[in-house]
Amino acid sequence: MAAYGLANLTFVSLMVVWFAIAHANVVEVGGETGWVVPRDRTDDVYNHWASLNRFKVGDSIHFKYKNDSVMVVVEEDYNNCNSTHPIFFSNNGNTHYELDRPGLFYFISGEEGHCDLGQKMIIKVLDLPDDISPSGSPSDKALSPPPPLGPPSQPAHSGTIIKIRDFNKMSSAFGFFAVMFSGFLLG
Repeated sequence: MAAYGLANLTFVSLMVVWFAIAHANVVEVGGETGWVVPRDRTDDVYNHWASLNRFKVGDSIHFKYKNDSVMVVVEEDYNNCNSTHPIFFSNNGNTHYELDRPGLFYFISGEEGHCDLGQKMIIKVLDLPDDISPSGSPSDKALSPPPPLGPPSQPAHSGTIIKIRDFNKMSSAFGFFAVMFSGFLLG
């Protein structure tokens, strides 16, 4: 009977971990290059990168950089590369930022001149219903305009990075484990 209780606890624990992983992604900003002044000095390098990704509330982005910083600013400060009144600032070289609301997030480098050289980015975060998987289609709600922007709440920060490379493979593996485990319980 004690083995049944332990097996049940293990199964519930694995379900909680799977749910947390399946519903949030952590994405490396700029891929392997990280957060640096773009080589070709254009304003579109990071915005192009962001447009290739789909972000939803609860996802996080991770900035890797050296001798630089990351700031979240309002749209006007983004457009003018003004770093004097950031909403958020980090310069630890390993910044994890949670996208905690739908709408637009404006990121710039806080190092003098870097933003003007193209080290800035806008990320659009969708408000997807919980029943849409990361590979699913957006709902009509996700396509509607975002609510008015206000200062975001304080983001969650962590040194832990989880990379979801293939949601379908992870789901299949979890399903296989669940079937095997239920056989153990019934067996």
